[in-house]
Amino acid sequence: MAFYDIAGLRVEIKRCGKRTEKQARPYLASNQSDDLKADITVDVSDEKINSYIEKHPELGYDDWDYMLSGSEFYAQLLKFGGMLLHSSCIVVDNIAYAFSADSGTGKSTHANLWLENFGERAHMLNDDKPAIRKIDGKIYACGTPWSGKYDYSTPENIRLGGICFIERSKTNYIKKADTNKAVFNIFSQTVRKLGETGMNLLFDVIEDIFSSVPLYELGCDISQEAFEVSSSAMLITEEELDG
Repeated sequence: MAFYDIAGLRVEIKRCGKRTEKQARPYLASNQSDDLKADITVDVSDEKINSYIEKHPELGYDDWDYMLSGSEFYAQLLKFGGMLLHSSCIVVDNIAYAFSADSGTGKSTHANLWLENFGERAHMLNDDKPAIRKIDGKIYACGTPWSGKYDYSTPENIRLGGICFIERSKTNYIKKADTNKAVFNIFSQTVRKLGETGMNLLFDVIEDIFSSVPLYELGCDISQEAFEVSSSAMLITEEELDG
């Protein structure tokens, strides 16, 4: 059992497989006292993990522990105005930008173009499932231990300056996302089997995000030109976000 600081919340993980423990290590809370109550408690039983292994033996114990602990964290995160979004999220000049798409579309490749071009001004926040959460009335992107097989993650909470939904295209273009399509894209890149209460909470989170964060649709060929198109439209200052 240990306590972690994730997305501005005190998270207790009752027990961890090796992968979850390794990726959560940078998030360990400085205060491990039981006297401080956890906001979220993640407790995935061996019985539950083994039941999934029986159905899908191609994945091992540590894989299922990692995935199920992430799902349990997500279900409780909704109660605190947050969600996990399948995306590659980077930080430039202390503003976060999330690139979301189906696996294999090129979101990580496009995010890496930003990292390469912005150099020391930029770093990776989370390359798989950052938390998007409203904190003190503002929308933040937050590093989480559920950061993909390469574990590119930073334990930070950074103002979110934009979400970009990527589609492959022979020509490079960017435009403000259509709201209806953006809702579909959000749902396609997050957990949807949440039950009625969870879905209502998710709609509240999405409404907060849509009212506060610029949303974009990017058609790109994963090239330097695609980076130039996206960055010229998306870069924003904190003052502009507040305006």
